[in-house]
Amino acid sequence: MHRVAALVRPPQSAFELGFTAQVFGIERAGLPVRYAFRVCTESPGPVATLAGYDMLVAEGLDALDEADTVVVPGWLPAGRPPSPGVVHALRRSHARGARVVSICSGAFALAHAGLLDGRTATTHWALTDEFAAAFPRVEVDPDVLYVDHGDVATSAGAGAGIDLCMHLLRTDQGARYAAHVARTMVMPPHREGGQLQYSAPPHPVQIDGTLAPLLDWIAGRLGEPVTVEGMAAHAGVSTRTLARRFAEQLGTSPGQWLLTRRIAAARDLLESSDLPLDAIARRVGLSSATNLRRRFLNTLGTTPGAYRRTFRAAPRRLDSP
Repeated sequence: MHRVAALVRPPQSAFELGFTAQVFGIERAGLPVRYAFRVCTESPGPVATLAGYDMLVAEGLDALDEADTVVVPGWLPAGRPPSPGVVHALRRSHARGARVVSICSGAFALAHAGLLDGRTATTHWALTDEFAAAFPRVEVDPDVLYVDHGDVATSAGAGAGIDLCMHLLRTDQGARYAAHVARTMVMPPHREGGQLQYSAPPHPVQIDGTLAPLLDWIAGRLGEPVTVEGMAAHAGVSTRTLARRFAEQLGTSPGQWLLTRRIAAARDLLESSDLPLDAIARRVGLSSATNLRRRFLNTLGTTPGAYRRTFRAAPRRLDSP
């Protein structure tokens, strides 16, 4: 059982805490329970929320000492430093091997604890200038959805926090488990951390055509030699227009989106079948086991064989809810 503890402080964002609990704290029919979720605060008792109500938090900072993952779901006001007690608790958790995660402004708490020094991190696009000025030893990436170093992870705004939580779920439990959770939440199962944040543009952007029909068409042809030129031809636009629409609507390029879908399909087949690597590579359009291994190493930092051993170690019941 993986233990997750959310550290809150007033005024707490109910949304950021809520979706963290939704990912890690909900029992779902047909899915093994793999997380134990709890909430703690520095001074147990009523904690004000931004939603206009107080919530009663009974546990103090000692809860962090038992957590495998510590989540800071926002930290407002961002400019107010955490107390020495909170800083010490975060450092102690990280030092003993817990994964420490921030959502949105929660990166400020991690940075005050020194956990981001010398590392790349992100936060909400509207806070990146303030964050960079306050923490010059942190390399701030204002564009990405999230950054995961394994032991420390940060996300952009609240919506990107959901993406980070789903990414961590996939990392811990595999693609099929995460996809099942995503279906129960009625949301897409995965967005890559390197996708752009949707910050306010310098002038209005007109999105002049939905990509949904094209994405459905591609998803049914992953095993075929689909190219960017073929995608553009099917959509009836130029490759330049296609690239612009992908950037506007998905925050990534057509080629990168296609590669992400192929890797996701390969992960599912590695978890759910005994097909040899060459067969899986052909089914998802990666041509060969050699190419599949290279893409896995570049994207996930592991090999297909190691991934399969990790996520097919025990049978799992993944019935639809």
